[in-house]
Amino acid sequence: MRYLCVLLVTCTAFIHQPAWRKFQINGNAQGTTYHITWYAQDSTISHQQIDSILQKIDTSLSIYNPRSLITQFNNSTKGVVMDNHLEIVFNKSMEAYRQTGGIFDITVQPLVQAWGFGPRKVASLPDSAAIRSLKGCVSSLNLHKKGNSLLKKKTCARIDVNGIAQGYSVDVIARFLEANGIRNYLVELGGEIRVKGHKKPDDVKMKIGIEAPGENDFELSMIQKIISVDSGAITTSGSYRKFYESEGKKITHLIDPRTGYPARSELISVTVFAQDAITADAYDNALMIMGLNQALQFVEKRNDIAAHFIYRTANGSIGDTASRRFYELLQNAQSSALNGER
Repeated sequence: MRYLCVLLVTCTAFIHQPAWRKFQINGNAQGTTYHITWYAQDSTISHQQIDSILQKIDTSLSIYNPRSLITQFNNSTKGVVMDNHLEIVFNKSMEAYRQTGGIFDITVQPLVQAWGFGPRKVASLPDSAAIRSLKGCVSSLNLHKKGNSLLKKKTCARIDVNGIAQGYSVDVIARFLEANGIRNYLVELGGEIRVKGHKKPDDVKMKIGIEAPGENDFELSMIQKIISVDSGAITTSGSYRKFYESEGKKITHLIDPRTGYPARSELISVTVFAQDAITADAYDNALMIMGLNQALQFVEKRNDIAAHFIYRTANGSIGDTASRRFYELLQNAQSSALNGER
């Protein structure tokens, strides 16, 4: 009788277990769109909660918000007291600055603005004299952290964290989902993605497509490759993402702080995989500026990131390559496809 009761309780619990449901929230933030998908038996996450999180980040990190903490820092002569968002992003930015030998540099903002990618419109492109003058303000060594304050060593120092803020925002949303008991999700903001767990009820890994530029390097054509993962983040930087034409030239948003000019290399796009989106986002732009050989060597020496590169070959055709660990991700996706996962 005791075993029969146990069996009945077990069966009853199984019968009344809620089915997996797919939840989605889509919206606009940070000058782009976001898409969140998660799988759970039930959920109380709301669109308003997500928008509130992203708006709070904007009040800290947006150079387009005239009242944001970063705008206050840029307009100050000495600095500001940081909130938690700015402190985390600043610490990661300084780490990336050191690791890349100054190629990733959030103090590049004066040059970014001069080339027409800041919050103010510009009437003309900067000449060599203007660039030399602005470069004197560009170096993360001009920043100093004291307690929870971010201070300037030069009053002209200004920062722009757009190269890392979206990845950080994705991580913040991911942490919010996990704090609410969600273990199977995909968060995407402006093309920066973080995933965890599996698609339910099929229990298969999440699949992420890699953008492939068109023949002129400045247009998207289609998804080129797919990776399959159950944990981690993937971000992409490309010359086709933000640019404009001036005097017959395409000016990309990727400004090399070492030269003061838009980066010029054979790379068309770089896709980075890491365990969190802030790390992936911190390095994708820097790898684009490095160029293929240096970027590939840089990635292969690290065990915290993997990368895929699309580039223009010497004869004008488009080629692609990847780091060893990224090839493993591609092989895993192919194995999943052969095993019938969808």
